[in-house]
Amino acid sequence: MNKRVLITGSSAGIGKACALRLAKAGYEVVLHGRNLVNLQAVADEICKFGTKKPEILIFDVADTEGAKEILTKDLQNGVYYGVILNAGITRDNTFAGLEEIEWKSVIDTNLNSFYNVLNPVLMPMIRAKSPARIIVMSSVSGIMGNRGQSNYAASKAGLIAAAKSLAIELASRKITVNCIAPGLIDTAMTDLGELKDEIIKQIPARRIGEADEVAALAEFLLSGDASYITRQVIGVNGGLC
Repeated sequence: MNKRVLITGSSAGIGKACALRLAKAGYEVVLHGRNLVNLQAVADEICKFGTKKPEILIFDVADTEGAKEILTKDLQNGVYYGVILNAGITRDNTFAGLEEIEWKSVIDTNLNSFYNVLNPVLMPMIRAKSPARIIVMSSVSGIMGNRGQSNYAASKAGLIAAAKSLAIELASRKITVNCIAPGLIDTAMTDLGELKDEIIKQIPARRIGEADEVAALAEFLLSGDASYITRQVIGVNGGLC
């Protein structure tokens, strides 16, 4: 069985947690990011599991042609069984104060990457005529919105709509497409500062989640047991919404 899985944005946070968990489970992970040093560190951790050193792809997911070139070349090493579209950024600001670059950079990275990454790899997945998995990392912000995150919420809501549409197109081909919508997860992107205690009070579970808890769901959605689960948005949020 082909167990080759591309994870975008896998140098830290949720992407790194997914890479480590999947590698330990026997998947052949393909790491992606823009920081080679950090990616090499993740690759070294994976090697400790006794697996071969994973491939590392360096490109900007907001760059349509750059992504296509790198991904097309990498497909010579094998079709992907799974893709976890995880790379993303935040540029928080109230909408009235939002600069054009803060809007466009978030949309380009978070939403346009759906096309930039998936379009080059999709037809090879289809031609393989084998089951495959696509997991899109959305956010609780894409479901309920969040103050100061109109750009981020728009990008993550857009991912949900795109994923649901793609899921319809691919369901008969045994390719599932699902979204994971994390809530507050303990990563470098989550800097709550002095508001931490107040925000935690709004979470029924009364805590911030761990990246590996999101990775555990990704592992399940990649499995054969999840073959009848598609077009879904699954929250990992401690009951926040």
